[in-house]
Amino acid sequence: MYHAPTELNDALRTLSEEGGQVVAGGTDVYPSAKQGKMPTHFLDLTRISGLGGISHHQDSIRIGATATWTDVIKSDLPAAFDALKQAAREVGSVQIQNSGTIAGNLCNASPAADGVPPLLALDASVELTSMTRGSRRCPLSEFITGVRQTTLLPDELLTAILVPPPPVEMGSAFEKLGSRRYLVISISMTAAMVSCDDTGKIEQARIAIGACSPVALRMPLLEASLIGQTPKDVTIDPDLFASLTPIDDVRGSTEFRLDVVVEQCARAVKRAANL
Repeated sequence: MYHAPTELNDALRTLSEEGGQVVAGGTDVYPSAKQGKMPTHFLDLTRISGLGGISHHQDSIRIGATATWTDVIKSDLPAAFDALKQAAREVGSVQIQNSGTIAGNLCNASPAADGVPPLLALDASVELTSMTRGSRRCPLSEFITGVRQTTLLPDELLTAILVPPPPVEMGSAFEKLGSRRYLVISISMTAAMVSCDDTGKIEQARIAIGACSPVALRMPLLEASLIGQTPKDVTIDPDLFASLTPIDDVRGSTEFRLDVVVEQCARAVKRAANL
């Protein structure tokens, strides 16, 4: 059965009473399905008024659950969102970017989800809504708990991604390595946000790394080590990546991923500082 409600309450009621596979962009529904175990119910969110779009508020920038990657690319957002826009351009093909949603990327909880590192660097939270308990906020750093695992409850929908207004002077950049230029799963990826003082030295830094652990991670020790450095001469200590646990697979070895991510961090920091 295919449900396509036009009101959020109707969607929440259907989810609570009947369950089913939630569909927004729908780009991962069939690739992630297990053979012979397709859902009997689908819940399409794309017709719900007010659930999409990107809007600016006093305390946050709100990315609606059905906002697509293309919506992000075309939106007027601060420079701190450049990393997210760059990640958006790396997601699949243009057709995927036109239909795939950022919220779906988070709910799929892949270790290689391109949207997660930039949003972690932005200190994003997610808004989770149920019919009976209303809405709650959860930091993105706590929402994804493992490979394909989140804190989303069976009767909840992720209704928005909320980002606190970033510092005006903060720039950002995203680096991704794959086995080819487009239509590829990440081998490793890094999002960096930096701002510099009047002398050109880094005074704030946020770094998040994906595809090198079960869940993308912020790197607080690395961030602290960058303070006071000049971006063009930045040095990255490989010992600060001990929290990462990259796997060996057909795309790259553990050692290769660790080597790559050190270089990615240096490049991302320089690009975030407009170098």
